[in-house]
Amino acid sequence: MPRTMRVGILTAGGDSPGLNAAIRGFGKSAMSTYGMEVVGFRDGFRGLAEDRRVRLDKGALSGILTVGGTILGTSRDKPHKMLVDGRVTDMTPVIVETYRKARLDALVCLGGGGTQKNALRLARAGLNVITLPKTIDNDVALTDATFGFATALEIATEAIDRLHSTAHSHHRIIVAEVMGHRAGWLTLGAGLAGGADVILIPEIPYRVEKIADAIRRRSRSGTNFSIVAVAEGARNVQDAAAFHAVEKRLAAAKEPAERDAAKAELIALDALHAGNTLRLAAELEALTGLESRVSILGYVQRGGTPSGVDRLLATRLGSAAADLVQAGRFGVMVAARADGTEPVPLEAVAGRRKPVPPDHGWVTAARHVGTCLGD
Repeated sequence: MPRTMRVGILTAGGDSPGLNAAIRGFGKSAMSTYGMEVVGFRDGFRGLAEDRRVRLDKGALSGILTVGGTILGTSRDKPHKMLVDGRVTDMTPVIVETYRKARLDALVCLGGGGTQKNALRLARAGLNVITLPKTIDNDVALTDATFGFATALEIATEAIDRLHSTAHSHHRIIVAEVMGHRAGWLTLGAGLAGGADVILIPEIPYRVEKIADAIRRRSRSGTNFSIVAVAEGARNVQDAAAFHAVEKRLAAAKEPAERDAAKAELIALDALHAGNTLRLAAELEALTGLESRVSILGYVQRGGTPSGVDRLLATRLGSAAADLVQAGRFGVMVAARADGTEPVPLEAVAGRRKPVPPDHGWVTAARHVGTCLGD
């Protein structure tokens, strides 16, 4: 009689709506369809390194479909760079030992871009790994969608809807900061759906004068308010040029010292970028003469009940992961493809990002309806 398959599952990186739906989708499919045993690890890769596991049975998965966050907890710890007793330590060998001690046949990792890279490291260390793409930024490469995005899009859109009232009543510029350090999908989608007058995303560097011109034109036409939706990572032309120059140096670096220096410079530039939305609002107020206010949506975009779209996507991806485990297909991410799924090699995903293309339909639609993109 064959041994029952044991599969571990963890959630890593930032929390996101739909994580519990994905855990449930995988767990129920694995148990009900294939008779597998499912073991959860708490707090991401750190819980795997520390062997903090919990058995996930049907009772544990009951009622979590509509719950935000993750019942397993999460962390941003990296297997090869984990802080242990005050020192950064490569915990990969310890994780491999935990995997073997737990008698796992496979490990399912739910996470964004960083998780894809970390999972690839574990796959290269000999573990049978499958990942699911999660992030509100929708920037994981080679998948049509990531779960968490649809819910965050609804939340950000509703926030922009509500900001229209106060902007109109007080003849103000309202600058709404939306999450998205390296990709503008969330800001672009919410700004377009919420009728923002200006949308600023990392992929399109902006000029403050262009934004002020657009706002002044609205004022001359009798509309004395404007909504500016700005991504966290949106930069003006000068700052974007400096940032991309360092990114190119990092990509071309061959020596560890060169890479470390470039990474340190990127961190410094990010630190200088902090507070950019407040500075932008002050600049627009000075240039237009209109009172400006800032609304930072922050972590509210990550929270709450996942939307129906995200529950459906997470369930589909989780169920497909169980199929792949049964088929012995590992070292892949389960990508969304139209109404189906497709296994994509982790080597093709790790280290890549899905930015907004300059000719994307959403960008074209924004320009056609008269939205200023700052360029």
